[in-house]
Amino acid sequence: MHAEPGHPAVTSPIIDCEPPVCGAGRQAPHPPTLRPRPARPARPPAVAGELPVPAAAVTFTDATLRRVLEVVDRRRPVSQLRGLLAPPLIDIAQTLARVPPAGGTAVLRRIRLRRVGTATDDAAEVFATYTRGSRVRAIAARVELVAGRWQLVALQIG
Repeated sequence: MHAEPGHPAVTSPIIDCEPPVCGAGRQAPHPPTLRPRPARPARPPAVAGELPVPAAAVTFTDATLRRVLEVVDRRRPVSQLRGLLAPPLIDIAQTLARVPPAGGTAVLRRIRLRRVGTATDDAAEVFATYTRGSRVRAIAARVELVAGRWQLVALQIG
């Protein structure tokens, strides 16, 4: 737009703030091709000669400990632990849920299972950590195959 003599311009040119084009005339590189990762091999036992824990026990333990922490935090009713925990442990979880825990919501962080006994014994010791706020806390437990189903039979929440 040109300004008439004696009248200032109404608009001014826009300043170009874009960076200069690098490699003008080159084509953009191809995006990386996504390939599925190969399956991870089973994690070897931490101790030589230690028997591996059944995958079903690991899955059961993870889900059960998450539920226990949710019950303690009052995010789930205690009735959802029936069948997963031995009856005396349900009473312990119910007692822990009566006093609101300080420090925020519990978040399960790590679980490790170690088979107990011989290859015919279906039991494992459980070592787990969880956080509540900025504090890291521990859980110790034992899972066993009871009447064809996994069940938590011992529990210590720190």
